[in-house]
Amino acid sequence: GAIGDSSALIANGLDNTSDSLVYGISLLALSRSSKWKRGAANVSGGLLLIFAVGILIDAWRRYVGGSEPLGTLMIAMSLIAAVVNLACIWLLGRLKEPDVNIRAANTFSLNDFASNGGILIAGGLVWWLGSNWPDLVVGVAVAGIAAWGGIGILRDAHDEHHKAVHNHQPE
Repeated sequence: GAIGDSSALIANGLDNTSDSLVYGISLLALSRSSKWKRGAANVSGGLLLIFAVGILIDAWRRYVGGSEPLGTLMIAMSLIAAVVNLACIWLLGRLKEPDVNIRAANTFSLNDFASNGGILIAGGLVWWLGSNWPDLVVGVAVAGIAAWGGIGILRDAHDEHHKAVHNHQPE
């Protein structure tokens, strides 16, 4: 993202970094209590919201200061990332009865796959038009996708907590 001067690629890179953290937390939570799993999901959702704010700040900075993203690099990186995210979606989809923690990891992967499609289109438009606006638009859209996913994960974790409390399940 930094080499290609692309807000969308930087957003995707930050997202992939946070995904790595979340997948690590998710793996640790697999054999833990439901309370631990909800905590891991809350961390995941919070990271997505923080990530969304960071993307918006970067897109604004690039809007004000200007940028010259490399469309061909955006296209190549989005295709590579799409393959990786498809593999994650496939692996997560094989799990039977996913808990809140695994659903959070799946949300991350689906968000990433959608972002990759946007970056692919933006890269093509940047390359064709020689303008940075498609990169900025997709950077902001990625922030929106991340925020929406983060809110969804936090709601899911909250709902799981209420189910446990009302069903008197041990934490």
